[in-house]
Amino acid sequence: MKFSGVLEPYIDFAPSDYICHKTSKELILDGNLQKEVWEDAPWSEEFVDIEGDIRPKPNKSTRFKMLWDDEYLYFGAKLEEDKIWATLTERDSVIFHDNDFEIFIDPDGDTHNYYEFEINALNTIWDLFLPQPYRDNGKPVNSWDIRGIKTAIHIQGELNNPEAHNLSWSVEVAMPWKVLRECAFESRKPKHGEYWRVNFSRVQWKTEVKAGKYRKLINSETNAPYAEDNWVWSPTGVINMHYPELWGFVVFSEQGDIDFEIPEDEIIKWQLRKLYYRQRNYYEKHGSFCGDFNQLSQGDSFTINPDIEITSSMFQISTLSKDKKYRICIRQDGKVWRE
Repeated sequence: MKFSGVLEPYIDFAPSDYICHKTSKELILDGNLQKEVWEDAPWSEEFVDIEGDIRPKPNKSTRFKMLWDDEYLYFGAKLEEDKIWATLTERDSVIFHDNDFEIFIDPDGDTHNYYEFEINALNTIWDLFLPQPYRDNGKPVNSWDIRGIKTAIHIQGELNNPEAHNLSWSVEVAMPWKVLRECAFESRKPKHGEYWRVNFSRVQWKTEVKAGKYRKLINSETNAPYAEDNWVWSPTGVINMHYPELWGFVVFSEQGDIDFEIPEDEIIKWQLRKLYYRQRNYYEKHGSFCGDFNQLSQGDSFTINPDIEITSSMFQISTLSKDKKYRICIRQDGKVWRE
């Protein structure tokens, strides 16, 4: 099997974190976040460009809130917008061809078997399952559905009317645990203090008004629409959302706030991930994997001293966990696990 190279993000490992509180209040979805139940949930930080600080800050505000109860994981998001438009009405359309809001969830943090959800201002959704990222030859499962999902949109303005006084559109989503837990640790919903890896994205196209309608702005040099902006909660450092190792930490609380710091084992996983990037790029250049840690480290500072096993078509890199009770491993397709 041939392995392609992968882009290594040159970004500090500093994913965002959010404390998701449990609620006992009923949440009736209508898309409007101005309701009592959401007062118990803090706002996230403002979204930034997907590449991080090397790009300008977005010119429109995007923030989210989260809550959970025994049946659902809830999401609310508000997107500042003076041009509110959408065209796609069929479920599982490629929703990011419109402006959209997106949610990505990797319950057990192994960067495989994760969920993607997209929604536009028409309340049209696309939910899909990724056995592994595209860089690892992942094939999306579009037929997969979040059974029992509930969604709603609220518009402060008027959809598809350039003459309207538009301010924002907001989203509410309720995802059932009975579906989300399928790829979670022990196939269950999280307990107090546990975390899932989650990220959010807003796709924003450049538009103009022609004949009284919004149209994507065309680049005269390419005769195609300008590339979309990707604004996110936790930047990946590359224009690619499918880097689950850089998604944020959503920490679940049953009562009160939690002081969260990135666990040492997650920092160890990140160091293994950097070696994974370099193994894949080494293979693309040389046609084989590298068994020399010093060569893979490229002079960077690592706190681990890993074991590297290679064959003609596979590699496994492993090192001790912080407490030295188990080993953390990564292999050629990017999957991370402990043994």
